[in-house]
Amino acid sequence: MAFGAKTNERPGVRAEVKYVRSSAYKAREILNLIRGLPVARALEVLELAERDIARVVLKCLESAIANAEHNNQIPADELFVSACFADEGPTLKRWRPRARGRATRIRKRTCHITIIVSRLAADDLEKLREREAASGRASGGRAAADARRERVARSRQAKAERKVEEENDHAETDDEVVAEAVTDEAVKTDGKED
Repeated sequence: MAFGAKTNERPGVRAEVKYVRSSAYKAREILNLIRGLPVARALEVLELAERDIARVVLKCLESAIANAEHNNQIPADELFVSACFADEGPTLKRWRPRARGRATRIRKRTCHITIIVSRLAADDLEKLREREAASGRASGGRAAADARRERVARSRQAKAERKVEEENDHAETDDEVVAEAVTDEAVKTDGKED
C-alpha cells in the first residue's frame, strides 16, 4: 500500500463545495473564466459575473484564499487559481405528471466544485507587481477591493451632494417663481382698482 499524495492530487491549497444545487455544466462555464488568473483578478471576474452559480464559486475561492493565508501563511496577493473543476454529484430524481396518465422524469442535478490556489512563481510575481505599479493600482486582491470600495463611496457621496445642491437650486427657483407670481398678482390687482 502506497502512502503519500495520491496521483490525482494537485499541489496547492484547495477548497471544496459539495452538493451544490446546480449542474456541473453551469459551474464549469464560470470556472473556465477564472482558471489561471491571479486571485485579485479572479475575485473581480466573479463579482461581475451575472450567473447565480458565480456567488457559490466566489465563496469557494474566498475559502481557498483563507485556507492558504491561515493554514500555509501564504499572502493573498501571491496566489493564483492553479486549478478549478466541477464534478457531477448525485442527481435527485423527481417526476412530473403528463398527458394520458403518464409521468416523465425530472433530473435535479448537483455538483461538487473544487478550487486549488497556488503561490505564483517568483518571476511571475515580480512581473505582476511591476504591472500593478505601472498602472497605479494597489497590490493584492483585498487592497484593490478596498481601494475600489473607497472610490465608489466617494463617488456616491459626491453624487448625493450634487443632488442636494440641485434640489436647493430648484427650491430657490421655485421661491423666485412664487415671489414673481405674487408681485404679478399684486400688479394686476393694483391695475384693476385704477
